[in-house]
Amino acid sequence: MELRQLEYFVAVAEERNFTRAAEKVHVAQPGVSAQIRRLERELGQQLLDRSGRSVRLTEAGAAVLPYARAALAAVAGARLAVDELTGLLRGHVAVGTVTSHSVDLPGLLAEFHNAHPAVEITLTEATSADLLEGLRTGRLDAAIVSVGPTTPPGVELEVITDQPIVAAVGPGHELAVHSAISLDTLRGRALISLPRGTGLRTRIDEACAAAGFTPHIAFEASDPEVLAQLAERGLGAAILPGAFAEARSDRLRSILIDRPALRGRLAFAWRADGPSGPAGRTFVERARTALAAGAATPSDPDRAAG
Repeated sequence: MELRQLEYFVAVAEERNFTRAAEKVHVAQPGVSAQIRRLERELGQQLLDRSGRSVRLTEAGAAVLPYARAALAAVAGARLAVDELTGLLRGHVAVGTVTSHSVDLPGLLAEFHNAHPAVEITLTEATSADLLEGLRTGRLDAAIVSVGPTTPPGVELEVITDQPIVAAVGPGHELAVHSAISLDTLRGRALISLPRGTGLRTRIDEACAAAGFTPHIAFEASDPEVLAQLAERGLGAAILPGAFAEARSDRLRSILIDRPALRGRLAFAWRADGPSGPAGRTFVERARTALAAGAATPSDPDRAAG
């Protein structure tokens, strides 16, 4: 019996899915399946019921699970005890980020890696909704996310930027003569937006719903620069962070949405009860210190489009 077999078994038991479990332990799915089959052969019992849409524990699997967890915890505890004596930090840090943002995340990760080379770091790019769910479930230790005016449940935040959400149009667009408009002015007009699940899209969808209409999203793209290019070519009004649109004032007209005022916040987020491992907790502490000092926030507004 090998520790990796127990690790893979626990991962599948928790995720109830071989694909997600393989991603969690950073191993190809066939490798996870093969090791669990070997564990089952050694124990002489089937531990997992694979017949349904999701994987379930058999009676034997349910009996083995607490012992598998205890064994893994004991090994982790032994390593931690030795590391504390030597001052070495080990483990894994899982970080997530939205597609575009105003944080020098590569710099943060490089600084942490240099300080703690034995810690494995993984980086995931996704929408804010997916990243927040990853924080709540413990799949992620920290993430750069775009949020609205309130803190999402289950997480804590350090706000990095707080800026207005604007409608950006090409010089020939009929709204280009305005410096500010009400949200209702966008009713029925072709809008260009980030996809569902992003913080900016969630903010505009919620605001329009509160105003009694569904926005007409003519084009979607995950890259804010593509949104700007579509707006520049007269295909609609792009919903963008103010700083991002202002950085393109030579080709776009930035129109403030002020009735009601819409704002978007970019934030560094972590689970409310903190990351479970010492490596994750250390990363969060170092990142918060760097962000508070402004060391990880470039002044270039061109990147502030999370």
